[in-house]
Amino acid sequence: MARKIVITSGKGGVGKTTLAVNLGVALSKRGERVIVCDADFGLNNADVIAGVENLVNYDIVDVIEGRCRGAQALVRHPAYGNLYLLASHSAPERYISPQALKLVLEGLAPKYDFILVDCPAGIDEGFHRAVACADEAIVVTTPHLPALRDADKVITVLKSYEMQKISFIANMVRGDLLVSGQSLSVKELESILKVPLLGIVPDAYDLYLNRLDESAKAFKVLASNLITGKRKLPDVTSRYKGLTGAIRRYFKSGL
Repeated sequence: MARKIVITSGKGGVGKTTLAVNLGVALSKRGERVIVCDADFGLNNADVIAGVENLVNYDIVDVIEGRCRGAQALVRHPAYGNLYLLASHSAPERYISPQALKLVLEGLAPKYDFILVDCPAGIDEGFHRAVACADEAIVVTTPHLPALRDADKVITVLKSYEMQKISFIANMVRGDLLVSGQSLSVKELESILKVPLLGIVPDAYDLYLNRLDESAKAFKVLASNLITGKRKLPDVTSRYKGLTGAIRRYFKSGL
């Protein structure tokens, strides 16, 4: 039976959907059968981020309205055989109830290990619809105070649901700022949000410099933490330590 995990955020622009898709990829590489369900009926773009938008024939609304079965709406990723996408539908004129979405996911759950529900940002109707379908929650934030304040509000609402687990992921973490003390530390993030930190993902600039090796490593650790319950963190500060690191920090400080 799949673990149904809603992936949400307090505000847009923190990389929530990209993180959900990449976490799905990392889990699938470990042999887990994964569905990424796009539950954002306004900005539905998980299929685009996953690179399967041209393969989508049916979406969640088609399943709910009886035009196809849940399994028919799943798009199997051509590069990752264990990863499936359940596309959303930009349907602001339709009312999609939490119960309808939940029934679709519960029908699929027995044959999969994880269902990652990509949730709209904020705490409006779409948030509650997505959260009602899940047993666990992961809140995505960046290490910046506005994002953390919004994430804290989301966590407060999540605690009113009977979630088995609530954790958070710090995205876009800059190692240079951590070393120089200009960014909040892991302990400070946890003290603000008061839920466990599942993992961290480096800033996109660092990922580019490392030709995405650090990205793959970060998501590999995230997937492992999610499966095992451990809380390992990739070292995003090593390249900014010592003399060479100081030079890197100096040139990056102008960015």
